[in-house]
Amino acid sequence: MEIKRKELLPGVWLSCLQTNKFKSDCLSLSLLTQLERDTVSYNALVPRVLSRGTVFHPDMDSISAACDELYGARIIPVVRKKGEVLALGFFAGFIADRFTPGGEKLLESVSSLLGEMLLSPATRGGLLMKDYVESEKEKLIDDIRARINDKRHYAIYRLLGQMCAYEDYGIDDMGEETDVESINYIDLTKHYRSLLQECPIEIFYCGSSPMRRVEAAVKNALMALPRGDINYEIGTDIRMNAVSETPRYFEDAMDVTQGKLELGFRLGEIMDDPDFAAIRVFNALYGGTATSRLFLNVREKLSLCYYAGSSCDRLKGIMLVSSGIEFDKFEEAKAEILAQLDAIRKGEFTDEELSFAKKAVCSDLIAMTDSPGALEDFYLTQTLTGLDYGPEEFSALCDMVDRRDIIAVAKSIELDSVYFLRGLEEWEKEDADE
Repeated sequence: MEIKRKELLPGVWLSCLQTNKFKSDCLSLSLLTQLERDTVSYNALVPRVLSRGTVFHPDMDSISAACDELYGARIIPVVRKKGEVLALGFFAGFIADRFTPGGEKLLESVSSLLGEMLLSPATRGGLLMKDYVESEKEKLIDDIRARINDKRHYAIYRLLGQMCAYEDYGIDDMGEETDVESINYIDLTKHYRSLLQECPIEIFYCGSSPMRRVEAAVKNALMALPRGDINYEIGTDIRMNAVSETPRYFEDAMDVTQGKLELGFRLGEIMDDPDFAAIRVFNALYGGTATSRLFLNVREKLSLCYYAGSSCDRLKGIMLVSSGIEFDKFEEAKAEILAQLDAIRKGEFTDEELSFAKKAVCSDLIAMTDSPGALEDFYLTQTLTGLDYGPEEFSALCDMVDRRDIIAVAKSIELDSVYFLRGLEEWEKEDADE
Protein backbone atom coordinates (compact mmCIF):
# COMPACT_ATOMS: atom_id res chain seq x y z
CA MET A 1 0.00 0.00 0.00
CA GLU A 2 1.45 3.33 -1.09
CA ILE A 3 0.58 6.49 0.77
CA LYS A 4 0.34 9.83 -1.02
CA ARG A 5 0.57 13.13 0.80
CA LYS A 6 -0.36 16.66 -0.26
CA GLU A 7 -0.97 20.07 1.31
CA LEU A 8 -4.56 21.01 0.45
CA LEU A 9 -4.81 24.35 2.23
CA PRO A 10 -2.36 26.36 4.35
CA GLY A 11 -1.25 23.96 7.07
CA VAL A 12 -3.81 21.32 6.04
CA TRP A 13 -2.26 18.05 4.89
CA LEU A 14 -3.97 15.04 3.36
CA SER A 15 -2.42 11.57 3.59
CA CYS A 16 -4.21 9.15 1.28
CA LEU A 17 -3.79 5.38 1.38
CA GLN A 18 -5.66 3.90 -1.56
CA THR A 19 -6.52 0.22 -1.22
CA ASN A 20 -9.34 -2.20 -2.04
CA LYS A 21 -8.43 -4.38 0.92
CA PHE A 22 -11.22 -3.24 3.24
CA LYS A 23 -15.00 -3.26 3.13
CA SER A 24 -15.08 0.10 4.90
CA ASP A 25 -13.22 3.37 4.42
CA CYS A 26 -11.96 5.68 7.12
CA LEU A 27 -11.43 9.43 7.16
CA SER A 28 -9.91 11.26 10.10
CA LEU A 29 -9.26 14.91 10.84
CA SER A 30 -6.79 15.93 13.54
CA LEU A 31 -5.96 19.43 14.74
CA LEU A 32 -2.44 19.44 16.17
CA THR A 33 -1.65 21.65 19.13
CA GLN A 34 0.87 21.77 21.95
CA LEU A 35 0.02 19.80 25.07
CA GLU A 36 -0.11 22.45 27.83
CA ARG A 37 -1.59 22.52 31.31
CA ASP A 38 -3.58 25.71 30.72
CA THR A 39 -5.38 24.45 27.61
CA VAL A 40 -5.52 20.65 27.82
CA SER A 41 -9.01 20.58 29.35
CA TYR A 42 -10.29 23.00 26.71
CA ASN A 43 -8.86 20.76 24.01
CA ALA A 44 -10.42 17.68 25.56
CA LEU A 45 -13.84 19.36 25.53
CA VAL A 46 -13.86 20.83 22.02
CA PRO A 47 -14.45 17.65 19.96
CA ARG A 48 -17.04 16.43 22.47
CA VAL A 49 -19.04 19.66 22.20
CA LEU A 50 -18.71 19.85 18.41
CA SER A 51 -20.15 16.34 18.11
CA ARG A 52 -23.32 17.40 19.95
CA GLY A 53 -24.85 19.30 17.04
CA THR A 54 -24.34 21.51 14.00
CA VAL A 55 -26.20 24.35 12.30
CA PHE A 56 -27.96 21.87 9.99
CA HIS A 57 -28.08 18.93 12.43
CA PRO A 58 -28.69 20.74 15.73
CA ASP A 59 -28.63 17.77 18.09
CA MET A 60 -27.22 14.28 18.49
CA ASP A 61 -30.42 12.66 17.23
CA SER A 62 -30.26 14.50 13.93
CA ILE A 63 -26.54 13.71 13.53
CA SER A 64 -27.30 10.07 14.26
CA ALA A 65 -30.09 10.12 11.68
CA ALA A 66 -27.71 11.60 9.11
CA CYS A 67 -25.21 8.83 9.80
CA ASP A 68 -27.97 6.22 9.50
CA GLU A 69 -28.80 7.59 6.06
CA LEU A 70 -25.15 6.98 5.16
CA TYR A 71 -25.59 3.27 5.88
CA GLY A 72 -24.49 3.45 9.48
CA ALA A 73 -21.48 5.71 9.06
CA ARG A 74 -19.98 6.70 12.39
CA ILE A 75 -18.13 9.85 13.37
CA ILE A 76 -16.56 9.88 16.81
CA PRO A 77 -14.65 12.63 18.65
CA VAL A 78 -11.03 11.76 19.34
CA VAL A 79 -8.31 13.28 21.52
CA ARG A 80 -4.85 11.68 21.49
CA LYS A 81 -1.63 12.49 23.27
CA LYS A 82 1.32 12.03 20.93
CA GLY A 83 4.45 12.85 22.87
CA GLU A 84 3.84 16.46 23.87
CA VAL A 85 1.52 17.12 20.95
CA LEU A 86 -2.25 16.83 21.31
CA ALA A 87 -4.24 15.61 18.30
CA LEU A 88 -7.93 16.42 18.57
CA GLY A 89 -10.67 15.94 16.03
CA PHE A 90 -12.82 13.21 14.54
CA PHE A 91 -12.56 9.71 13.13
CA ALA A 92 -15.14 8.59 10.55
CA GLY A 93 -15.79 5.06 9.34
CA PHE A 94 -18.17 4.23 6.48
CA ILE A 95 -18.96 1.53 3.93
CA ALA A 96 -16.80 1.41 0.81
CA ASP A 97 -18.64 2.39 -2.37
CA ARG A 98 -18.60 -1.08 -3.89
CA PHE A 99 -20.52 -2.50 -0.91
CA THR A 100 -23.36 0.05 -0.66
CA PRO A 101 -26.71 -1.50 -1.65
CA GLY A 102 -27.37 0.93 -4.47
CA GLY A 103 -23.80 1.73 -5.38
CA GLU A 104 -24.04 5.08 -3.62
CA LYS A 105 -20.81 7.03 -3.11
CA LEU A 106 -20.45 8.04 0.53
CA LEU A 107 -17.09 9.81 0.65
CA GLU A 108 -18.42 13.23 -0.31
CA SER A 109 -21.35 13.08 2.10
CA VAL A 110 -19.21 11.87 5.00
CA SER A 111 -16.59 14.54 4.27
CA SER A 112 -19.30 17.19 4.19
CA LEU A 113 -20.73 16.06 7.53
CA LEU A 114 -17.25 15.97 9.04
CA GLY A 115 -16.55 19.51 7.82
CA GLU A 116 -19.94 20.64 9.12
CA MET A 117 -19.20 19.30 12.59
CA LEU A 118 -15.84 21.04 12.64
CA LEU A 119 -16.78 24.39 11.11
CA SER A 120 -20.52 24.86 11.72
CA PRO A 121 -21.33 23.78 15.27
CA ALA A 122 -24.67 24.54 16.86
CA THR A 123 -24.44 28.02 18.38
CA ARG A 124 -26.59 30.68 20.01
CA GLY A 125 -25.57 34.28 19.56
CA GLY A 126 -22.35 33.15 17.90
CA LEU A 127 -21.31 31.13 20.95
CA LEU A 128 -21.21 27.39 21.52
CA MET A 129 -24.39 26.14 23.16
CA LYS A 130 -24.10 26.63 26.91
CA ASP A 131 -26.12 23.52 27.77
CA TYR A 132 -24.00 21.37 25.44
CA VAL A 133 -20.82 22.67 27.03
CA GLU A 134 -22.08 22.08 30.56
CA SER A 135 -23.30 18.59 29.70
CA GLU A 136 -19.97 17.59 28.15
CA LYS A 137 -18.10 19.08 31.10
CA GLU A 138 -20.00 16.74 33.40
CA LYS A 139 -19.20 13.74 31.22
CA LEU A 140 -15.54 14.68 31.01
CA ILE A 141 -15.37 15.08 34.79
CA ASP A 142 -16.98 11.65 35.17
CA ASP A 143 -14.30 10.20 32.87
CA ILE A 144 -11.55 11.91 34.86
CA ARG A 145 -12.94 10.57 38.13
CA ALA A 146 -13.20 7.09 36.59
CA ARG A 147 -9.43 6.94 36.03
CA ILE A 148 -9.00 5.59 39.52
CA ASN A 149 -11.20 2.56 38.77
CA ASP A 150 -8.57 0.99 36.52
CA LYS A 151 -5.69 0.69 38.97
CA ARG A 152 -3.21 -0.47 36.35
CA HIS A 153 -3.68 2.61 34.18
CA TYR A 154 -4.10 4.84 37.23
CA ALA A 155 -0.63 3.78 38.40
CA ILE A 156 0.80 4.76 35.01
CA TYR A 157 -1.01 8.10 35.20
CA ARG A 158 0.43 8.74 38.66
CA LEU A 159 3.95 7.75 37.65
CA LEU A 160 4.03 9.97 34.57
CA GLY A 161 2.44 12.87 36.44
CA GLN A 162 5.27 12.83 38.98
CA MET A 163 8.15 11.62 36.85
CA CYS A 164 7.41 14.35 34.28
CA ALA A 165 6.05 16.94 36.70
CA TYR A 166 8.12 19.69 35.03
CA GLU A 167 7.42 18.49 31.49
CA ASP A 168 4.21 18.78 29.52
CA TYR A 169 4.32 15.02 29.00
CA GLY A 170 3.19 14.59 32.59
CA ILE A 171 -0.20 16.10 31.70
CA ASP A 172 -3.09 13.71 31.12
CA ASP A 173 -4.94 14.31 27.86
CA MET A 174 -8.24 14.84 29.74
CA GLY A 175 -6.80 17.41 32.12
CA GLU A 176 -7.90 17.67 35.74
CA GLU A 177 -11.33 18.00 37.31
CA THR A 178 -10.83 21.48 38.77
CA ASP A 179 -9.65 22.82 35.41
CA VAL A 180 -12.69 21.42 33.61
CA GLU A 181 -15.05 22.88 36.21
CA SER A 182 -13.70 26.38 35.60
CA ILE A 183 -14.38 26.38 31.83
CA ASN A 184 -17.29 28.46 30.56
CA TYR A 185 -18.90 28.37 27.14
CA ILE A 186 -17.67 31.84 26.17
CA ASP A 187 -14.01 31.02 26.78
CA LEU A 188 -14.41 27.63 25.12
CA THR A 189 -15.81 29.32 22.01
CA LYS A 190 -12.80 31.63 21.86
CA HIS A 191 -10.45 28.69 22.26
CA TYR A 192 -12.24 26.71 19.56
CA ARG A 193 -11.93 29.59 17.11
CA SER A 194 -8.23 29.98 17.83
CA LEU A 195 -7.68 26.29 17.15
CA LEU A 196 -9.24 26.62 13.69
CA GLN A 197 -6.95 29.50 12.84
CA GLU A 198 -3.69 28.32 14.35
CA CYS A 199 -3.51 24.52 14.28
CA PRO A 200 -1.82 22.45 11.61
CA ILE A 201 -4.39 19.89 10.46
CA GLU A 202 -3.71 16.29 9.46
CA ILE A 203 -6.31 14.47 7.40
CA PHE A 204 -5.98 10.74 6.75
CA TYR A 205 -7.97 8.63 4.33
CA CYS A 206 -7.81 4.88 3.85
CA GLY A 207 -10.04 3.31 1.23
CA SER A 208 -10.63 2.59 -2.42
CA SER A 209 -11.13 6.15 -3.68
CA PRO A 210 -8.29 7.77 -5.67
CA MET A 211 -6.35 10.71 -4.28
CA ARG A 212 -7.94 13.28 -6.59
CA ARG A 213 -11.46 12.37 -5.44
CA VAL A 214 -10.51 12.47 -1.75
CA GLU A 215 -8.75 15.79 -2.29
CA ALA A 216 -11.81 17.32 -3.93
CA ALA A 217 -14.18 16.02 -1.25
CA VAL A 218 -12.07 17.28 1.64
CA LYS A 219 -11.34 20.65 0.03
CA ASN A 220 -15.04 21.20 -0.55
CA ALA A 221 -15.83 20.26 3.07
CA LEU A 222 -13.23 22.69 4.45
CA MET A 223 -13.87 25.64 2.14
CA ALA A 224 -14.97 27.84 5.06
CA LEU A 225 -11.96 26.98 7.24
CA PRO A 226 -10.55 30.23 8.67
CA ARG A 227 -6.76 30.38 8.77
CA GLY A 228 -4.52 32.84 10.55
CA ASP A 229 -0.91 32.54 11.72
CA ILE A 230 -0.44 28.78 11.84
CA ASN A 231 1.62 27.54 14.76
CA TYR A 232 4.19 25.17 13.33
CA GLU A 233 6.33 25.42 16.47
CA ILE A 234 4.81 22.42 18.14
CA GLY A 235 6.69 19.31 19.14
CA THR A 236 8.08 17.19 21.93
CA ASP A 237 10.91 18.14 24.24
CA ILE A 238 13.02 15.03 24.77
CA ARG A 239 14.94 14.74 28.03
CA MET A 240 17.89 12.44 27.38
CA ASN A 241 18.81 11.55 30.95
CA ALA A 242 17.18 10.90 34.30
CA VAL A 243 16.24 13.98 36.31
CA SER A 244 18.43 13.09 39.30
CA GLU A 245 21.50 10.93 39.91
CA THR A 246 19.48 8.42 41.93
CA PRO A 247 16.01 7.20 40.91
CA ARG A 248 13.13 9.10 42.48
CA TYR A 249 10.52 7.16 44.45
CA PHE A 250 6.80 7.91 44.70
CA GLU A 251 4.01 5.96 46.32
CA ASP A 252 0.31 6.05 47.14
CA ALA A 253 -1.82 3.90 49.41
CA MET A 254 -5.29 2.75 48.45
CA ASP A 255 -7.75 0.02 49.33
CA VAL A 256 -6.30 -2.49 46.85
CA THR A 257 -5.46 -6.17 47.13
CA GLN A 258 -2.63 -6.08 44.60
CA GLY A 259 0.31 -3.70 44.48
CA LYS A 260 1.14 -1.82 41.30
CA LEU A 261 4.83 -1.30 40.63
CA GLU A 262 5.73 1.14 37.84
CA LEU A 263 9.24 1.95 36.69
CA GLY A 264 9.88 4.92 34.42
CA PHE A 265 13.02 5.02 32.29
CA ARG A 266 14.59 7.56 29.93
CA LEU A 267 15.82 6.03 26.68
CA GLY A 268 18.87 8.27 26.94
CA GLU A 269 21.43 9.33 24.37
CA ILE A 270 20.07 7.09 21.63
CA MET A 271 17.24 9.62 21.27
CA ASP A 272 19.78 12.06 19.81
CA ASP A 273 19.58 10.00 16.60
CA PRO A 274 17.01 7.31 17.39
CA ASP A 275 16.93 3.93 15.70
CA PHE A 276 13.22 3.27 16.08
CA ALA A 277 13.49 -0.26 14.73
CA ALA A 278 16.10 -1.19 17.35
CA ILE A 279 13.99 0.42 20.10
CA ARG A 280 10.93 -1.54 18.97
CA VAL A 281 12.76 -4.88 18.92
CA PHE A 282 14.50 -4.16 22.23
CA ASN A 283 11.15 -3.52 23.89
CA ALA A 284 9.78 -6.80 22.50
CA LEU A 285 12.78 -8.67 23.84
CA TYR A 286 12.71 -7.00 27.26
CA GLY A 287 9.04 -6.83 28.17
CA GLY A 288 6.76 -6.16 25.23
CA THR A 289 5.68 -9.70 24.29
CA ALA A 290 4.71 -13.08 25.75
CA THR A 291 8.21 -14.33 24.93
CA SER A 292 9.97 -11.39 26.61
CA ARG A 293 12.41 -11.67 29.49
CA LEU A 294 10.08 -9.92 31.92
CA PHE A 295 7.21 -12.26 31.10
CA LEU A 296 9.17 -15.50 31.03
CA ASN A 297 11.53 -14.82 33.93
CA VAL A 298 9.97 -12.33 36.33
CA ARG A 299 6.39 -13.51 35.90
CA GLU A 300 6.56 -17.18 34.85
CA LYS A 301 9.82 -18.56 36.23
CA LEU A 302 10.14 -16.58 39.47
CA SER A 303 6.43 -15.82 40.01
CA LEU A 304 7.23 -12.34 41.31
CA CYS A 305 4.45 -10.60 39.40
CA TYR A 306 0.88 -11.23 38.33
CA TYR A 307 1.80 -9.39 35.14
CA ALA A 308 4.95 -7.65 33.94
CA GLY A 309 5.50 -5.79 30.69
CA SER A 310 7.23 -2.83 29.11
CA SER A 311 6.21 -0.18 26.60
CA CYS A 312 8.14 2.57 24.83
CA ASP A 313 6.96 5.98 23.65
CA ARG A 314 9.32 6.71 20.78
CA LEU A 315 8.04 10.28 20.46
CA LYS A 316 9.12 11.16 24.01
CA GLY A 317 11.96 8.70 24.60
CA ILE A 318 10.40 7.09 27.66
CA MET A 319 10.01 3.43 28.60
CA LEU A 320 7.60 2.19 31.25
CA VAL A 321 7.60 -1.15 33.02
CA SER A 322 4.26 -2.07 34.57
CA SER A 323 3.72 -4.92 37.01
CA GLY A 324 1.21 -6.20 39.52
CA ILE A 325 2.75 -7.68 42.66
CA GLU A 326 2.16 -8.80 46.22
CA PHE A 327 2.92 -5.91 48.57
CA ASP A 328 5.88 -7.68 50.19
CA LYS A 329 7.47 -8.47 46.79
CA PHE A 330 8.31 -4.84 46.01
CA GLU A 331 12.09 -4.95 46.46
CA GLU A 332 12.49 -8.43 45.00
CA ALA A 333 10.38 -7.66 41.92
CA LYS A 334 12.06 -4.31 41.30
CA ALA A 335 15.52 -5.87 41.60
CA GLU A 336 14.66 -8.63 39.13
CA ILE A 337 13.13 -6.22 36.61
CA LEU A 338 16.37 -4.22 36.67
CA ALA A 339 18.46 -7.41 36.58
CA GLN A 340 16.80 -8.43 33.31
CA LEU A 341 17.72 -5.06 31.82
CA ASP A 342 21.32 -5.48 33.00
CA ALA A 343 21.46 -8.90 31.40
CA ILE A 344 20.50 -7.44 28.03
CA ARG A 345 23.12 -4.71 28.48
CA LYS A 346 25.72 -7.46 28.90
CA GLY A 347 24.46 -9.32 25.85
CA GLU A 348 23.15 -12.20 27.96
CA PHE A 349 20.31 -13.18 25.66
CA THR A 350 20.15 -15.91 23.05
CA ASP A 351 19.82 -15.64 19.29
CA GLU A 352 16.54 -17.50 19.67
CA GLU A 353 15.19 -14.82 22.04
CA LEU A 354 16.16 -12.12 19.57
CA SER A 355 14.56 -14.05 16.73
CA PHE A 356 11.31 -14.42 18.69
CA ALA A 357 11.31 -10.68 19.47
CA LYS A 358 11.81 -9.73 15.82
CA LYS A 359 9.12 -12.10 14.65
CA ALA A 360 6.66 -10.70 17.19
CA VAL A 361 7.38 -7.11 16.14
CA CYS A 362 7.16 -7.88 12.43
CA SER A 363 3.91 -9.77 12.95
CA ASP A 364 2.38 -6.85 14.86
CA LEU A 365 3.42 -4.37 12.18
CA ILE A 366 2.07 -6.45 9.34
CA ALA A 367 -1.17 -6.95 11.30
CA MET A 368 -1.61 -3.16 11.22
CA THR A 369 -2.24 -3.41 7.49
CA ASP A 370 -5.46 -5.29 8.30
CA SER A 371 -6.96 -2.38 10.26
CA PRO A 372 -7.76 1.09 8.84
CA GLY A 373 -7.81 2.49 12.39
CA ALA A 374 -4.38 1.07 13.21
CA LEU A 375 -2.99 2.45 9.95
CA GLU A 376 -4.43 5.89 10.70
CA ASP A 377 -2.77 6.00 14.11
CA PHE A 378 0.52 4.65 12.73
CA TYR A 379 0.78 7.27 10.00
CA LEU A 380 -0.14 10.11 12.35
CA THR A 381 2.77 9.06 14.57
CA GLN A 382 5.02 8.80 11.51
CA THR A 383 4.09 12.34 10.52
CA LEU A 384 5.00 13.66 13.97
CA THR A 385 8.38 11.89 13.86
CA GLY A 386 9.09 13.11 10.33
CA LEU A 387 9.11 9.61 8.83
CA ASP A 388 7.32 8.47 5.70
CA TYR A 389 7.73 4.69 5.56
CA GLY A 390 4.83 2.32 6.17
CA PRO A 391 4.38 -0.73 8.41
CA GLU A 392 5.87 -3.09 5.83
CA GLU A 393 9.04 -1.01 5.50
CA PHE A 394 9.26 -0.63 9.27
CA SER A 395 8.91 -4.39 9.60
CA ALA A 396 11.82 -4.90 7.20
CA LEU A 397 13.97 -2.51 9.26
CA CYS A 398 13.09 -4.37 12.46
CA ASP A 399 14.06 -7.67 10.86
CA MET A 400 17.54 -6.24 10.21
CA VAL A 401 18.15 -5.35 13.88
CA ASP A 402 21.08 -7.27 15.33
CA ARG A 403 22.54 -8.04 18.75
CA ARG A 404 24.74 -4.94 18.81
CA ASP A 405 21.73 -2.68 18.16
CA ILE A 406 19.84 -4.20 21.11
CA ILE A 407 22.78 -3.85 23.48
CA ALA A 408 23.26 -0.22 22.43
CA VAL A 409 19.65 0.58 23.29
CA ALA A 410 19.85 -1.21 26.64
CA LYS A 411 23.08 0.56 27.62
CA SER A 412 21.54 3.95 26.87
CA ILE A 413 18.51 3.49 29.12
CA GLU A 414 18.43 5.10 32.58
CA LEU A 415 15.98 4.50 35.42
CA ASP A 416 14.35 7.82 36.34
CA SER A 417 11.46 7.07 38.72
CA VAL A 418 9.73 4.30 40.63
CA TYR A 419 6.07 4.39 41.67
CA PHE A 420 4.36 1.96 44.02
CA LEU A 421 0.64 1.74 44.69
CA ARG A 422 0.36 -0.18 47.94
CA GLY A 423 -2.50 -1.24 50.20
CA LEU A 424 -3.89 0.87 53.03
CA GLU A 425 -3.44 -1.84 55.65
CA GLU A 426 0.24 -2.16 54.83
CA TRP A 427 0.64 1.61 54.92
CA GLU A 428 -1.04 1.85 58.31
CA LYS A 429 1.05 -1.02 59.67
CA GLU A 430 4.30 0.68 58.67
CA ASP A 431 3.15 3.93 60.24
CA ALA A 432 2.38 2.10 63.47
CA ASP A 433 5.80 0.40 63.47
CA GLU A 434 7.49 3.76 63.06
